[in-house]
Amino acid sequence: MKLVEDAKIIASKGIKEIVLTGVNIGDYGKNIEQENIDFLYLLKKLDAVDGIERIRISSIEPNLITDEIIDFVSSSKSILPHFHIPLQSGSDRILKLMKRRYLTDLYRKKIETINNIIPHAGIGVDVIVGFPGETEDDFKDTYNFINSLDVSYLHVFTYSERKDTPAASMENSVPMNIRRERNEILTHLSDNKKTDFYTRFLNTNRKILAEKSKSNLYTGFTDNYIKVNLKSEKNIENEIVNVHLNKISSKIEVEANITL
Repeated sequence: MKLVEDAKIIASKGIKEIVLTGVNIGDYGKNIEQENIDFLYLLKKLDAVDGIERIRISSIEPNLITDEIIDFVSSSKSILPHFHIPLQSGSDRILKLMKRRYLTDLYRKKIETINNIIPHAGIGVDVIVGFPGETEDDFKDTYNFINSLDVSYLHVFTYSERKDTPAASMENSVPMNIRRERNEILTHLSDNKKTDFYTRFLNTNRKILAEKSKSNLYTGFTDNYIKVNLKSEKNIENEIVNVHLNKISSKIEVEANITL
């Protein structure tokens, strides 16, 4: 299995974390003739690779996250409790216009399942504002829906026309100034969600993979994707270290110190 062999090569180079990325990665295995090959199968094989201590799933659509995947992540030794799940809109009408393969009811159920099984999981959300035909009511539905979810942060995208795409020829284009205003509103909501999520874990210990910044300053992310800054006189670059989360900085990052 090429991906597993690639992971072994990566591990032999001393790399401790890999990220699984691609288009519709949850569909993995559908074009493989061998039976019982799917994304969960891949996760199990990668979880067994020695040397790779952290495996992060990049972006996976809600209709492709099975309960079995969530259960496996909850007990995995290396698959991190962090999901990034595209929503794109909290309006079912807009989701249908986008031809998404899910609606808000399914999305909510997936978020609730993750939070029930892995309550410390970080959950990111992709959302697009200003899609053609998005009314003020559609945007309010999106805001209220996301606000009601127990998620950690948003990636907010402002819709921009792309030549020769179906959406580019749709009617009722949203004025650019309205798109920008909606982006700012959701970005503010994201900041609030992230602050609330980070605050839950203050005064606790978590592990990060330390990345060198400058001098004796290091950054890193916890397993559940909290960004951490810390100082260390010892070189800890590319080491997994236990840290105590102290406080949130003005940039919505966490100041921490190493613990034994």
